[in-house]
Amino acid sequence: MVYQAIPNVAVNGRQRADGGRQRRCTNVGRAFLLVATCVGTICAQGTDSARTTSDSGSARWRPMLLGTQMDFIHQRLLPFHATYGGDNSLQSGGDAKTSEAYGLYTGLQVVRGLEGYLDVEMVRGRGISGTVGLAGITNGDVIRQGSADLGDGPYIARMFLRYTLGFGSALDTLARAMDQLPQVSRAARLEITAGKFALSDLFDVNRYANSARQQFMNWGLFQNTAWDYAADTRGYSNGVAVNWIHPLWSVRAAAMQMPLKANGNVFDSDLGRAHGLNAEFEGHIAATGTVVRLLAYENEARMGLYSEALANIGSFIHPDVALDDTPGRFKYGWGINVEQPLADGGETGAFFRYGWGDGAAESFVFTESDRHLSGGVQVSGAHWGRPDDRLGIATVIDGIVRVHQQYLGAGGDGFLLGDGGLKYGEEQIVEAYYRIQCGRYVEVSPDYQYIRNPGYNRDRGPASVLSLRLNVRY
Repeated sequence: MVYQAIPNVAVNGRQRADGGRQRRCTNVGRAFLLVATCVGTICAQGTDSARTTSDSGSARWRPMLLGTQMDFIHQRLLPFHATYGGDNSLQSGGDAKTSEAYGLYTGLQVVRGLEGYLDVEMVRGRGISGTVGLAGITNGDVIRQGSADLGDGPYIARMFLRYTLGFGSALDTLARAMDQLPQVSRAARLEITAGKFALSDLFDVNRYANSARQQFMNWGLFQNTAWDYAADTRGYSNGVAVNWIHPLWSVRAAAMQMPLKANGNVFDSDLGRAHGLNAEFEGHIAATGTVVRLLAYENEARMGLYSEALANIGSFIHPDVALDDTPGRFKYGWGINVEQPLADGGETGAFFRYGWGDGAAESFVFTESDRHLSGGVQVSGAHWGRPDDRLGIATVIDGIVRVHQQYLGAGGDGFLLGDGGLKYGEEQIVEAYYRIQCGRYVEVSPDYQYIRNPGYNRDRGPASVLSLRLNVRY
């Protein structure tokens, strides 16, 4: 999966006595969400024809190709020690898998200030061990199979409109990129995005740890794993995002649809009790180049509570949190994201992330993590005569709250984890890659990941994963 002035999107409420910290939306918040998501859904279901605008303002039906890419990742999991295992365990006997990802990215100017974007992708292959057994999955390209067989054909990844309203006289040159038409825009502007897109396109981005196709492959190193953001199985959702941009700060907020069940590909139509609200502040320190992002989110969906699943264990051999799914359950959290340029015009730099989730309701969308801590560096190859190469080294530590530990220890399964038992330890991963630039369009990256306590289990591991990535992009 690739890639997230309103002061805040706030929801007032109170705790409910069903074992989790549940809250009710205000009527105003529900009305906003209903309108926002309906607009987003309409945009996502619109046609792929639109118009471009010349400087004179005349309309033309001619989209622009913004980019294409092909990404191939081969991974080999080496055999490792395991005292026991379950259906959702990382395979201790070893495994090898190859994934393929293809993308075509287009955009056009409908009228002045209004742009439309359409991205078509296709992902084939599977992750090692069926993409289960870890909170920090080792391949960010693979599609989780979820509640339905999604197939391996082409699909619409993003289809959205972006309206921009500029302020002031200072200008900002925006280069052509995936989901960005080349243009000169106001440095201070309001952007409204509506349709189908990924929250991670706008929120929790980081210059040094953001793309599984060019940087770190592990899920915990291109994103805050404790941010259980609203999305379907492939990582996309329908909704509206508002981004107020200033040269030294930005404030953004979004309201998105939630899936009907964990890791599902069908959205819940009960918008009043199934939605994801997100807000982020981004600040720039001009003197040092430091960028700090503060993220907060709240999901409401048809979720189960780990405490309720454990309370009902007498009726079953193992607890099953999915059987407790009830509409209107809440999940919330926050995160800190820092990027710090160090040298080489910012091509050498460091990053840091911290994430916190309440953990009462089941992990529902991204991965099974309630606590996240990661950091690392990217180094430019200019220091050894290869200015376009990059070296990256980073580590991530994921954790889960006690009730989540108890659930897995009693033999419960999540949508990614379930060893049949648990001797808890934080999942710790170190990843290193070297990206070799071969001409203008081709990159080759050998990669190594070392994993302690896979699936938070000290009775398993450590494990090692060797990878080779080939990326071809225009």
